[in-house]
Amino acid sequence: MQNQDWALVCHSNYGSKGTIAVVRPDKNGFSVAQLPMTQATGKTPAARPYFFGINGDGQAISMDPQSKTVVQSNELPADVFPAYAYLDPAHNRIWFVYDGDEDTGNDPVNCPNGGSSVTVVNRKTGKVLKTLCVGRGHHMTAFSAPSAQHPDVPKLAFVSDLLDGTMCIVGNDESNPDQFLKILKVINLCEPEKENGGQDCVPNNAFPHGILYATSQGKIFSLNNGYGTIVVIDPRTLEIENRYQLKHCSNLLGSAEGRFLVGKGADRKSNPDHVIGKLTVLDASSGDTVAHLDLQDFYPSVYRFSLDGKKLYLTSASTGKGTQFNNLQNTSVQVYDTSKLPAIQLQKTLQVGKASCGRRPIAFAHQGTQISHVFIPNPTDGTLSIFDGNDVLLDTVTIGEPNCEEVLFSFWGDNIYGA
Repeated sequence: MQNQDWALVCHSNYGSKGTIAVVRPDKNGFSVAQLPMTQATGKTPAARPYFFGINGDGQAISMDPQSKTVVQSNELPADVFPAYAYLDPAHNRIWFVYDGDEDTGNDPVNCPNGGSSVTVVNRKTGKVLKTLCVGRGHHMTAFSAPSAQHPDVPKLAFVSDLLDGTMCIVGNDESNPDQFLKILKVINLCEPEKENGGQDCVPNNAFPHGILYATSQGKIFSLNNGYGTIVVIDPRTLEIENRYQLKHCSNLLGSAEGRFLVGKGADRKSNPDHVIGKLTVLDASSGDTVAHLDLQDFYPSVYRFSLDGKKLYLTSASTGKGTQFNNLQNTSVQVYDTSKLPAIQLQKTLQVGKASCGRRPIAFAHQGTQISHVFIPNPTDGTLSIFDGNDVLLDTVTIGEPNCEEVLFSFWGDNIYGA
């Protein structure tokens, strides 16, 4: 552990304010340092400084959303906005997404004509490359690129727009300045037969949430949560070429090289006393369901594969109310054996703290291709459980006050990844 070089940055959200803790390894185990926070700005989220991460000197990296000036400082306002981030590791770029305001899904600061924003930042220099106005609502991002199997696939970014039901396709090849970081096409994800009146419309009820690029297929797969379908998009033609059925799932994950698709979700309607978590494995080439698990009283929050793809970590959180809520297992993380996909089998259950909120993320520190640490936040307790690469609990440290609404990790550094 003395040879480890990582820093895990945790933003704990308490509604009107937040705190930032930086966890590092030291000779005695782990240390936790709180970043000093100043008085809140009182601005709307779109106008507050965007928090990106921590530099090598322990300073906070943030951006003024109006001037696009990136600042490195020793303190931040208590209501700094922690933007969701998607790393494009092939190009050392981070795509920070803003969901828009709660009422309209629009970003009035960056997108006065409507829509919300995505800001692309060079991770090595901190330079803001561009802010794009895409559709409204929560965004997820995936990146296509040439591979040995599919050398003709172009370098593109695909950004889904939850509230509009659209997909923005953005040029992501620096060698093509005419298209680089420009919106090339907006795909309407509407399935008219599933809309009232059978209309082909935007906004629609597709509610895209879950997207990945499968290297083995050379295709983009995006889950239309509202329809219970997956759309298959060819990056060469920028067209939808197929649709698969995937019910009861709210997110989508790909195995190594994307040979299999793993959906997760929850059934809250079938049993008034129990939430039934769902894990479904699909064959990416055919869309056939090849494995399925029902998880009674387990609400699947966030899931990620280990670097070698042999394990799948699934965190618990909370949903529902009354008896459903009270029966939930919200103090555990399930670890599945995925070494022989499509077979998927529960390998062990890690006991952690409580997550009475709706989301519990996960992060990993790694050396080369091996995971050295697994990080599980416990938002209700204000703590972080730290496991080694063999899933043995090393320590539980305090990162904030109890009853946190949501914990977000920063993935600015090289040796940390997760969701």
